[in-house]
Amino acid sequence: MRQFTLPDLGEGLEEAEIVSWYVSEGDHVVTDQLLLSVETDKAVVEIPSPSNGRVAHLFGTKGDIVKVGMPLVEFAEGAEPDTGTVVGELGGGEAAQAVGIPSARPTGQELRVFPAVRALASKLGVALDLVDGTGSGGTITRADVERAAKSMSHSGPAEPLRGMRRAMAQRMAASHAEIAPATVTDDADIDDWRQGEDVTIRLARAIAAACKAEPALNAWYNSASGERRLIERVDLGIAVDTEGGLIVPVLRNVAERSVPDLRAGLDRLRADAIARSIPPEELRGATITLSNFGMIGGRFADLIIVPPQTAIVGAGRISQRVVAHRGQPAVRRTLPLSLTFDHRVVTGGEAARFLVALKSDLERIS
Repeated sequence: MRQFTLPDLGEGLEEAEIVSWYVSEGDHVVTDQLLLSVETDKAVVEIPSPSNGRVAHLFGTKGDIVKVGMPLVEFAEGAEPDTGTVVGELGGGEAAQAVGIPSARPTGQELRVFPAVRALASKLGVALDLVDGTGSGGTITRADVERAAKSMSHSGPAEPLRGMRRAMAQRMAASHAEIAPATVTDDADIDDWRQGEDVTIRLARAIAAACKAEPALNAWYNSASGERRLIERVDLGIAVDTEGGLIVPVLRNVAERSVPDLRAGLDRLRADAIARSIPPEELRGATITLSNFGMIGGRFADLIIVPPQTAIVGAGRISQRVVAHRGQPAVRRTLPLSLTFDHRVVTGGEAARFLVALKSDLERIS
């Protein structure tokens, strides 16, 4: 008997959710035959068999969370050794590592609760880790538990976070714990744009121009080693809102591609992201990210940077506003811009120069 474990899925991912099995116990399989599909925070990934053999036992069912290194399949006779199958392309050392989701209570703080109150919480289905104690020294009282239970009665049933939402919680917690974010904002006057201008592609090309003017924001920072790496090529992460959550595919080498090529590439990435069929390698290696949230609503935002990146650009809702134009007040179409940067490695001056270059390129008549 040999066991095949969940392989390394790349980019620091530590777990995945089983979506479906393609084989059953007792089946004979051959090398590279698909065994199952799993869902990570970014895509549904199909996992092939590492060897020939008969499936003696399957570990886990649909919806189970499996951590990297845990057994998936046990093979009977004829199975060759597990060679450590790797699904997709492994990310570089700068990729962010997933971390556990913190509870509402600070790490290391002791839970102060009497046995009778603990029993009441169990009876009412209240998770004590999510209750703020109002008693002496933070002790959780009967009234605290009853108050939490009353609040729960007005809410829907508790449901565990799965797939993209679970990973989003982990990544946002990691970003909050590690990065020192700061945000600068401005408006770009785009009233001179031609009719039907492709906003997202125009933003992508402007970001590439700003990265050339101020390279400090097109960089990776490894906090463990204290090393920054400036990157010449601009590989732009594009935030795509899907029904299951946010996916950020990467539009490669935006500075060197034509507008039609960029649009075709973005359309393909967006369609694959929505269909959850995007290859893992298309989700790795972004050097800076664009969130065009204005397509939905909002003007400015304090955005979240995903390590090892050092910056993210936000584009708000385009609207008509009164601005100074050629020395006179005028009603013009404006595009709100937000730039959130990691202040550990990017200075305020570098961020401001980047924003100026971004705005200047957007206001240029094409």
